[in-house]
Amino acid sequence: MLVKTRDLAKHFQVGVGQTLHAVDGISLEINENEILGLVGESGSGKSTFGKALTGLLPRTSGEAWFRGEPLPAKFSAQDHLKYSKEMQMIFQDPYSSLNPRMTILDVIGEGLFVQGQHTRPQIRDQVAYWLERVGLSADHMSRYPHEFSGGQRQRIGIARAMIIEPRFVVCDEPISALDVSVQAQVINLLNDLKQSLGLTLLFIAHDLSMVRYVSDRMAVMYLGRLVETGTADEVFFNPKHPYTQLLIEANPEPDPQIERDRAFVPIRGEITSPINVGEGCRFADRCPVATSRCRSETPRDILVDEQIVACHNYD
Repeated sequence: MLVKTRDLAKHFQVGVGQTLHAVDGISLEINENEILGLVGESGSGKSTFGKALTGLLPRTSGEAWFRGEPLPAKFSAQDHLKYSKEMQMIFQDPYSSLNPRMTILDVIGEGLFVQGQHTRPQIRDQVAYWLERVGLSADHMSRYPHEFSGGQRQRIGIARAMIIEPRFVVCDEPISALDVSVQAQVINLLNDLKQSLGLTLLFIAHDLSMVRYVSDRMAVMYLGRLVETGTADEVFFNPKHPYTQLLIEANPEPDPQIERDRAFVPIRGEITSPINVGEGCRFADRCPVATSRCRSETPRDILVDEQIVACHNYD
């Protein structure tokens, strides 16, 4: 086991007496050399969880471990320097995550420069190597981010994270802003790097089919909490939680004829406000099988056919 969290929470004060429960008690284990897919609607707290895990946001409560060592709730400058060698993040937006005033050499080589263990020529050689590794040219290092397409910028973001050769990488929806053909290229690149470097990945995405394809296990998140966890194939083909079932049903079929003929059951309503969330199942207001117990009592995690499900229907 490489990464573990217990009851990790991240809350934001958004007004007098108002608390936004972005992440609310996440307990997860990520094994070494594993890809864990984290899925859920926008606003579920997936990106916030990734940032709290890597120290970009301080935790409100809960615990986290990396290689058996407890991680601080709030990273200091020394903690960032220490753990940046082991943990990195690929950000969702390839346009805003790159400093437009920095050349690609400085963007990708900044991590090595901050460590202070490499000379300028060594950093230049490493940047050239990683540009080639992610499918770009070493000649690109003198250019600026605005001279690249979205897919190329995402490759630059991958090179920036990988040049440190970390053990654990949070991929925060790395393909959501890309064309379908470029998405496949980025996914294949991440798979190649996982195999060659022995990486462990937390892969955050909306596309359930893509998450099933790349992940060993899948975790489903709704309004700050996990509702189901299991192997990627089991969660995708045999979902237990009503929310997961509706997400799978809403996933489009690749065959246009099947897509036209199948009955589409949308998830009713919008995601509930995460401000001052009370007791009960957070999906109860949108769940087609919710009972009065669902609205008053928070469900506990239950093991059902090797999947962990937080639902009163299995209790």
